[in-house]
Amino acid sequence: MNAVLSLVDVLFKYKDHQVFDGLTFTIRSGEIVSLLGPSGSGKSTLIRLLLGFAAPTKGTVIIGDRIVSNNGRVIVPPEERNLAVVFQNLALWPHLTVYGNLDFGLSARNIDPSERERRISEVLDRLGLQGKGHRYPGQLSGGEQQRVAIARALVLSPQAILLDEPLTNLDAALKRELVTVFRDLFKEFGITALYVTHDLREAAALGDRIAVIESGHLVQEGTLTDLRREQATSFVQSLIEDLDWDVMRYVK
Repeated sequence: MNAVLSLVDVLFKYKDHQVFDGLTFTIRSGEIVSLLGPSGSGKSTLIRLLLGFAAPTKGTVIIGDRIVSNNGRVIVPPEERNLAVVFQNLALWPHLTVYGNLDFGLSARNIDPSERERRISEVLDRLGLQGKGHRYPGQLSGGEQQRVAIARALVLSPQAILLDEPLTNLDAALKRELVTVFRDLFKEFGITALYVTHDLREAAALGDRIAVIESGHLVQEGTLTDLRREQATSFVQSLIEDLDWDVMRYVK
């Protein structure tokens, strides 16, 4: 499979703090990768580099076959990278209906109105949001808002979707439901996705591969089985030891 998202030998400094020092990380086409790490490990900075909100101090960011950032320069701006992102706070427009939230990005790309309507109807139907296009985000449940945020990303047909801990504020039962929905959708649409989390259960349930990051270093990659077999650091060992295996029934 071809690489869709790549960071190559990336060094990144913020003020006097060195976040990354020689980080290399790749996600292949159609792959779902869960990026797992504690707070302050560099997860959100990695997303900012991919989106183009920051440039590596040294090193290269590649999307598809294009170098988009290199050695301190943003070459391709965020709006031209064809990436969709779902943030922890979802960032839905409260003054727009569900339909309006989905249509906003499509209209900005000057897509034909009939094609926009077709895409929106298809995605709303697939996410179980039929008949709710006229509602506003404040009129929806937390789970429905999550679905709208994912629908808004999917409708753009992006090269990849980046998800920055979108399920943090939901209860365990709803998390299990949405993790399954997300994985099924991404596989159905052939989506390449990076799912950032600090929860090993979510990471294992959604990702084809788990990439563990600590203090800006990629310390271990593999499936949950790989991580159970051998732990590269004490942090990974603590995750495995603390995991409640009774709640792992929803892991693929």
